[in-house]
Amino acid sequence: RAGLNFLSFFPAGVHRPLEQSSRKRIAGTSLGAVLALALLCLNTSCLAFGFEDVGLRAKRLAETSYKKEATKLPKELEQLDYDQYRDIRFRPEKFLWRGAKLPFEIAFFHPGLYYDQAVRMNEVAGGAVREIKFDPKLFDYGANKLEPQKLRGLSFAGFRVHYPLNTPKYKDEVLVFLGASYFRALGKGQLYGASARGLAVDTGLISGEEFPRFVEFWIERPEPNAKELTIYGLLDSKRMTGAYRFVVRPGVDTAIDVKARLFLRENVTKLGLSPLSSMFFFGENQRAVGDDFRPEVHDSDGLQIHSGTGEWLWRPLSNPKRLLVTSFTLTNPVGFGLMQRDRDFAHYEDLEARYDRRASAWVESKGRWGAGRVELVQIPSPDETNDNVVAYWVPDAAPALQKPYEFEYRLLWQKDAETRPPQSWVVQSRWGHGYMRNADKSIGLVIDFQGPALKKLGPEAPIESVLWVDPNAEVLERVTHYNDVTGGWRVVLRLKRLDDSKTIELRCHLRDPNGTMSETWSYILPPG
Repeated sequence: RAGLNFLSFFPAGVHRPLEQSSRKRIAGTSLGAVLALALLCLNTSCLAFGFEDVGLRAKRLAETSYKKEATKLPKELEQLDYDQYRDIRFRPEKFLWRGAKLPFEIAFFHPGLYYDQAVRMNEVAGGAVREIKFDPKLFDYGANKLEPQKLRGLSFAGFRVHYPLNTPKYKDEVLVFLGASYFRALGKGQLYGASARGLAVDTGLISGEEFPRFVEFWIERPEPNAKELTIYGLLDSKRMTGAYRFVVRPGVDTAIDVKARLFLRENVTKLGLSPLSSMFFFGENQRAVGDDFRPEVHDSDGLQIHSGTGEWLWRPLSNPKRLLVTSFTLTNPVGFGLMQRDRDFAHYEDLEARYDRRASAWVESKGRWGAGRVELVQIPSPDETNDNVVAYWVPDAAPALQKPYEFEYRLLWQKDAETRPPQSWVVQSRWGHGYMRNADKSIGLVIDFQGPALKKLGPEAPIESVLWVDPNAEVLERVTHYNDVTGGWRVVLRLKRLDDSKTIELRCHLRDPNGTMSETWSYILPPG
């Protein structure tokens, strides 16, 4: 997607196992000497490679000045267009572990196009680390006329993971790391939609965003019957370094357990943790400007939040005319995500993009995250090629310089069994003129709720809507009634904007005499 920025890295040292000669000496030593050596190994590289090794590299990296590596790609690679770059493919017979009959396999990305920064790759097997070297013989260059001798000495741009997700007869692509700290994954029957990142720094600020990037990876060789894959990543940028561990479990909802340890070289204005990116061009609440045959075009249609107090929130996405940054102040949130709730193909009518199958991305916090905010950034986009939506967690307590800052979360890629509020939720938000037959300036909004708590009720149920609007709006009309088509409930609003140059914010949920019956619909109407 357009708009990605990429930063260089300062390479760390390579972890080395015991040399073969050392192993021979161990065989001839006494038991006491072996025990002494074993105790010594507790503080040396004799231990199997793991998260602490990457954490030490990140700490040492943060203690040095940032050094940007110059781009050294041949002109032939720098000048590739999108289709030419896609024509470069990793040879299937060269996949890592292809001949070992393991459940996972790895393929690597060639540098070129936007991806001009080196990423070092390593395999961890039996406690030993082996660097995986770039070789042009690993790739099929298709119709591209490239001279192999000019490509020697390069590094990979990223990698992808394959696993038999949808059928045991074929290993599907389930996870990709490519570009800065971006990665995305798939569950069963899904297509790529929202993306994740390792970190977001100063997103949406006038000063400009900093894009940390993964500069090196270590991938653990799995066991023959493994259901999960462990990946370590080293992150670097001008003001940040970080160590990451990703434990990937493919399935109906592919899960990635993430552990991170960050170090600040310099203070940052805004630190975004567990960031998600997606695309919203137009939808049911914002019609297409041009003559597009498709009713909706988006990878995600809303931001969903489960607060620490038990409240569920839903903010429909939009494609604003100007940069729009909003946030929800919370303490110890349960989770948040950029979700694609609408799964009806007829609402998209795109046989190629299949937006109805795009993966939702849901973040579940681990431990207590403390006080902070979920921030949503929505950027104007002229088309569907831009990831113009970003969401992340901003902690109130900023990390201290050079001190380790740790956090953990689980990232779920969902479609068929998406995380939802237990009672009922918003299925659509529609916008239009308040009166279609008159030329007044009133605004009409329609919100449909559905869910198990409403499904068992009839039209006579004592359901009412609870509405809050900010001072810039006057409520002219509000109707709450049973939807006999869906078995849910509909809220119809007609509003008047008092100051056309200012935003309107609204909140609405359903209740009956026993209490709350739905999530909270939280909506923003920007000027214009």
